[in-house]
Amino acid sequence: MSDKHLSTQFDAELSSVSTRVLEMGGLVESQVFQAIGALMSVDTEAAEAVLGEEERVNRMEVEVDRDLTGIIARRQPTARDLRLLIAISKIIANLERVGDEATRIARVAQRLSAVGMPGRRLPLTDLKFESELAVAQLRKALDAFARLDTRVALEVLKSDDQIDQEFEGMMRKLITYMMEDPRTISSSIDLLFVAKAVERVGDHAKNLAEAVIYIVKGADVRHTSMENIESVAK
Repeated sequence: MSDKHLSTQFDAELSSVSTRVLEMGGLVESQVFQAIGALMSVDTEAAEAVLGEEERVNRMEVEVDRDLTGIIARRQPTARDLRLLIAISKIIANLERVGDEATRIARVAQRLSAVGMPGRRLPLTDLKFESELAVAQLRKALDAFARLDTRVALEVLKSDDQIDQEFEGMMRKLITYMMEDPRTISSSIDLLFVAKAVERVGDHAKNLAEAVIYIVKGADVRHTSMENIESVAK
């Protein structure tokens, strides 16, 4: 078998794995969107649909991970190809965790639909805005992976603080509501868990962006300053 044929097969395998990563990313992005929608509209059927996708997401992670192991064993890739495979392993782990956060939100939606949210109106609009930021970050990170675009990855990293700020603001409001009206304590705690889950979605999007920079530049930019990341990503 010619080297060219082997190379073509290898490229096809890499393309197939990358495509399934993006499919998995689209699925968990949809899960988060649906879970928040279920919470806002008190829609138990939508929450059930989110929970129903959990097994599919877990199965996709296992399948992609198995294929990565097979490719490394058969092809013994080097340099950028090996970085791509290592990064994909980290990316699918983060995407699986995004799916976990979506299921947590869906379970809260189910619980709140059963007990209601007594007392004064809670800051659902703030929570919706935070979730829109996180989903947008995840979508942008997946786009950066699809195009291996470090510029887009850098935009994701620079925007991460905004989600953190929204979470902190949401936490302050919920604490105030609980102090002013004890009837809101249970529901406020539930929403606090949701806000934290959304904030973690943003963290996972950030991890995806860092993985893209690792693939393209060969540099591990985790736990480094933004100045250093900008220098590497250029």
